[in-house]
Amino acid sequence: MALVQKVPAPQPIDDFEGWLAAFSQPTVLLELLLLGLAALLAWGAVAGLRRALGAMDPRSIWLGRNNVDGVLFPLLWLLLAFFVRHVLGHFVSVALLKVAIPVLLSLLAIRLGVKVLQAAFSDKPWVRLLEQTISWAAWLTMVLWVTGLLPIALNELDQISWKVGDSSLSVRSMLEGLLTASVVLIATLWLSAGIETRLLRNASGGELSLRKAVSNATRALLMFVGLLVALSVVGIDLTALSVLGGAIGVGIGFGLQKLAANYVSGFVILAERSMRIGDNVRVDQFEGVITEINARYTVVRSLTGRESIVPNEMLITSRVENLSLADTKVYQSTSVSVGYESDVAQVSELLLQAALAQARVLRDPGPVVQLSNFGTDGLEFTVGYWINDPQAGQGNLRSDINVAVLAALRAHGVTIPYPQRVVHQR
Repeated sequence: MALVQKVPAPQPIDDFEGWLAAFSQPTVLLELLLLGLAALLAWGAVAGLRRALGAMDPRSIWLGRNNVDGVLFPLLWLLLAFFVRHVLGHFVSVALLKVAIPVLLSLLAIRLGVKVLQAAFSDKPWVRLLEQTISWAAWLTMVLWVTGLLPIALNELDQISWKVGDSSLSVRSMLEGLLTASVVLIATLWLSAGIETRLLRNASGGELSLRKAVSNATRALLMFVGLLVALSVVGIDLTALSVLGGAIGVGIGFGLQKLAANYVSGFVILAERSMRIGDNVRVDQFEGVITEINARYTVVRSLTGRESIVPNEMLITSRVENLSLADTKVYQSTSVSVGYESDVAQVSELLLQAALAQARVLRDPGPVVQLSNFGTDGLEFTVGYWINDPQAGQGNLRSDINVAVLAALRAHGVTIPYPQRVVHQR
């Protein structure tokens, strides 16, 4: 059975004169004053709650970014308006509150749908379209309710029907089913958003990756269960879905092998924690930091700002260098050639001091200078050193050390030989 079967619409006011007479009563000012007082009380209650709870997440569904942005403010205002209408109705004939109640209900429905969608899918481009759809539907329903045309419109929609097998469907039943399914899915998304917020709170590194996997699995499961409940409430026979499930299984087996492999690989990565958000990795000649691990792909961002979308299957089946998994220390080296007449001990000391002059170069283990080769043009020295912050860049540090080496050699008169060749002429 759908959620909306009978809509308790107010008595319609048949003509403009009736509207004018209703809103010309002296008690309308009293209703307006009490409605404003109810809004002030609701605002004060939300403000007090925000102060009591301290700093709040701006994505909070109940409280939002400010006192009137969340769901709690229109809900409290609606409850207080209901109370005022109930009490005041015993003494005078109310007119303004009959219109205010549907308006506040529409505002509550819009705010609830929008905040849940923002919390569940904050970065999706189609969320804005859904928000506008919810707003238009809620305000249109409010206008029909206030004018007393909603029962008439529902009755007309009920007349448009057709046979589907042994059952009869109408436009009204389909709209009511859609509304019921929307309410169930919004409740499911609300629950999954709350679970995700609790799971990801104060999480980092490998723990963040594992909690993200649990959060994604929980959301998928809740949305699947919510969809089944919504279809059941609408009246769709779920046994017919067994054929669809078989077809989907065949499709996955033949046409969606890569897609299924990426999803399975994503959960394997998150469960094994072989790669975590924040790790510095090198995959397919691209090096960067993992910023996202999704069910189908992983986002790797380089120090230059470029992002690589890597299918999860590649991370499982290919060779991946994880520079942060066991130890953050990374070894680097740079080479330089000097003339054969140079003092080896002096050059070694100059190169060592040039490396130690950089704060990022570790002292334990410290840098090492080696006479690595007798080159054709001069003596070749190699400076090896360790760093523990590769995410800050590696090429920039090597450049700084090379500049320091060049300055030290020039200051002490050590020559860097040009390429030399001996030409024999007959």
